[in-house]
Amino acid sequence: MSVRSDTVAPPIAVKIVISGGFGVGKTTFVGAISEIEPLVTEAELTEHSIGVDDTSAVSGKTTTTVALDFGRITLDDALLLYLFGTPGQDRFAFLWDDLVDGALGAIVLVDTRRVEDSFPSIDYFEENGIPFIIGINKFDGGMHFDLAEVRDALGVHQRVPIMECDARHRESVKDVLVALTEEVLVRRLG
Repeated sequence: MSVRSDTVAPPIAVKIVISGGFGVGKTTFVGAISEIEPLVTEAELTEHSIGVDDTSAVSGKTTTTVALDFGRITLDDALLLYLFGTPGQDRFAFLWDDLVDGALGAIVLVDTRRVEDSFPSIDYFEENGIPFIIGINKFDGGMHFDLAEVRDALGVHQRVPIMECDARHRESVKDVLVALTEEVLVRRLG
């Protein structure tokens, strides 16, 4: 006797982390591609953040992520991508272990006006052996940069992919996610 099953396997869920410094575009990145209304934990900047959060390069910024950003992308019936954006300030670093737990890989967004803000993210992923790529987020009025110069400034190995992106545009975000997927496959299969 044969048993017929009409059940379809549930989709595989894959966790991707979006990280980087304060005001680099993580919330925007998640929102640009998520098929659902993203969950964001934005709070207004207050007088308590004066001297703590450097808003000089992002003068119009009035909010900050205090826990996480969350979005979802359905690639097909078999695969879901869950995007988790980390807070950018050191004072929220205690959340990182939980946010990153089980992640397939990470994207570190970089603002070339504040390259040093990305060092904690890069260090975290390197120390924990998590595959990551660098996305240089284009900002209006931002300066021109050479990817080799950015690599040198970041001090990352040649094997770490670096690419330009615009966190405001879905296609650009998609390109970064595809590049991360390729990096993960190379690291896991190579």
